[in-house]
Amino acid sequence: MTVISARPRGRRPVAIRTGRCGNRGPGALSGLGLLLSLLLFGACEAGPSSTSSTAAAASHTVAAARKPEASRVWISVGEHRFAITLADNAAARAFVALLPLTLDMSELNGNEKYAQLPNALPTNVSRPGTIRNGDILLYGSDTVVVFYLTFNSTYSYTPLGRIDNPLGLARALGPRSVQVVFSVD
Repeated sequence: MTVISARPRGRRPVAIRTGRCGNRGPGALSGLGLLLSLLLFGACEAGPSSTSSTAAAASHTVAAARKPEASRVWISVGEHRFAITLADNAAARAFVALLPLTLDMSELNGNEKYAQLPNALPTNVSRPGTIRNGDILLYGSDTVVVFYLTFNSTYSYTPLGRIDNPLGLARALGPRSVQVVFSVD
């Protein structure tokens, strides 16, 4: 058993006993509070450098949020236009390099539209499990798929992006093949 004794200014000595879990009395709790206070005080003393780095990181985050947004990617179906947030991967960057792009998309399974791209894109496939209304995924290396219903799937895809607000997407795409325009503003 180890006993640690500490005497804060103007207070009685406090002992902290370690080694036996069942013998915790008020002195041990008071000692624990003292130990935590000392640790906190030590952290405050060392604070300026860690605080300044935290403040710098927070300021960088705020600056990043304020910087003007890069070009926006859109999908247009007839008169309907939907904003897309791209995935942060090589496939999405290669997809944007193809834009503007007009595709005749075919209907499949009552939940998606698909079309073959003019060029193959890099892949990093995974099984999303649940595919959501508004997901834009790459099947294989050259087939873009726009999903307009949420469902579970065992297929593998590379994420390209997601429609920010897919409300009305299913209606805009309709039940048949449709011409879709992907563009950048």
